[in-house]
Amino acid sequence: MNVVGLSAFYHESACCLLQDGRVVAAAEEERFTRVKHDPRLPVQAFRFCLQAGGIGIDEIDVLAYYEQPVEKLSRQLWAHAAPSASPERPADGLAWLDPGHPERAIREGLGYEGPIRFYDHHASHAASAFFFSGFPAAAVLTVDGVGEWATTTYGAGRGAALERFEEVEFPHSLGLLYSTVTSYLGFAVNDGEYKVMG
Repeated sequence: MNVVGLSAFYHESACCLLQDGRVVAAAEEERFTRVKHDPRLPVQAFRFCLQAGGIGIDEIDVLAYYEQPVEKLSRQLWAHAAPSASPERPADGLAWLDPGHPERAIREGLGYEGPIRFYDHHASHAASAFFFSGFPAAAVLTVDGVGEWATTTYGAGRGAALERFEEVEFPHSLGLLYSTVTSYLGFAVNDGEYKVMG
């Protein structure tokens, strides 16, 4: 089975190819464009992954997108209505108002006509960490700025299953607090956080 994983339209857009559950290729778009933190559709990374896997676009069984645009939109609308609640500001004009944008961009920009599945942002983090960890069972913790609504999740992985026990929801976010401190210290958000760590 050929599964393509894709993230785009925020920062560090990337693509990966799994063949029968094994990672065959993975790349960030900036590797090809030389644009640091390139958020655009990862067209070149997509081509690289297909070439590395020796497959054509018609051989992809499913394309997995790293978040659920409709759920994300509900949070963005809330944050837009209460701007003091979030330092997050969409960078691409009003495109964020259209939850169909990612699917259209994928179909038009990549020429992909097969099935697309949209997965929960933090479930995507948890899956990439647990399923490739080599552990048969483990506690799983995800912490970042924000996904659709969740900012922190914890649960467990066992075999081929992930279970989420609890989550912390936006606007409560250690990741956004860290980004706010990063900005306050004069560094760019989604770029300078590592400098704050020292």
